[in-house]
Amino acid sequence: MTTPTETPLNPMATEDLQRLVEFAQLVTAGRDAMSDEIVTRLAGAMSEGLTLLDRLTRNEGLMHLLKVLDRQETQYLLVALSDAIHAASQEIPAAPPATGGLACMMRVARDPGTQEGLRLLSVFGKHLSHSMREQHRHGG
Repeated sequence: MTTPTETPLNPMATEDLQRLVEFAQLVTAGRDAMSDEIVTRLAGAMSEGLTLLDRLTRNEGLMHLLKVLDRQETQYLLVALSDAIHAASQEIPAAPPATGGLACMMRVARDPGTQEGLRLLSVFGKHLSHSMREQHRHGG
């Protein structure tokens, strides 16, 4: 006794056969496209990629940075940094050139955004300096 899926006129069986034919054509086209030069270039690229991956995963500093970058609070900082880079890239070319002088510096210094930026750099510098001293103290 035959089931409905075994009959050659069944639309489902015809669609499955068509997919198999298309897959076979794809494999054949891929095989035909693989010249010796392409195979050599692919092997070289894979070898260099694996070497690079090995070097990256052995780098303790990079692995530590990736762990820190994965934290949620660091994600907020990265989004804010990317937004600030975009805004600055729009604002700087549109603004007239700075006139210079002490009065111009005082206007810039009075801006709360400037003060927050200096504060951010100051906090970053403080923590960077502390971390570097600790590493040097522990021989790392």
